[in-house]
Amino acid sequence: MTVTKGRFEWDSEKDRITKEKHGLTFEEASEIFKDPNSIEFYDDKNSMIGKDRYIVLGDIGSAIICVVVYVDKREKIRIVSARPAVSKEEIKYYGNIQKTLGRN
Repeated sequence: MTVTKGRFEWDSEKDRITKEKHGLTFEEASEIFKDPNSIEFYDDKNSMIGKDRYIVLGDIGSAIICVVVYVDKREKIRIVSARPAVSKEEIKYYGNIQKTLGRN
C-alpha cells in the first residue's frame, strides 16, 4: 500500500521493514530534504528509462546522518530506501560541509 505524506510517498511494507532493520521510518527519512548541506547523487546503477533514482546523504535532525534513495515523480518524491550512514559516508558528509565553508 502506498502512503502519502505531503509531497512524499512510500510503500508501507518497505517502511515497516526499514523500521525493523534500521530503526528509521521513511517519514523520519523525509527530513533529509530540509538539510541545506545534503549531498545528492544520480543513481546510474539502478535508474531506468523514465524512472531516475537519486541517492541523498544528509542530516535528518539531531545530527543523524542518513542515506536515502528516492525517485522524483514530479508531483511526489517516492522514498525507496533509507538507512543510517556508515562512517565513510559521515566523513564524506562532514568533509563536504568543511569544503563548503572553505576549511579544507
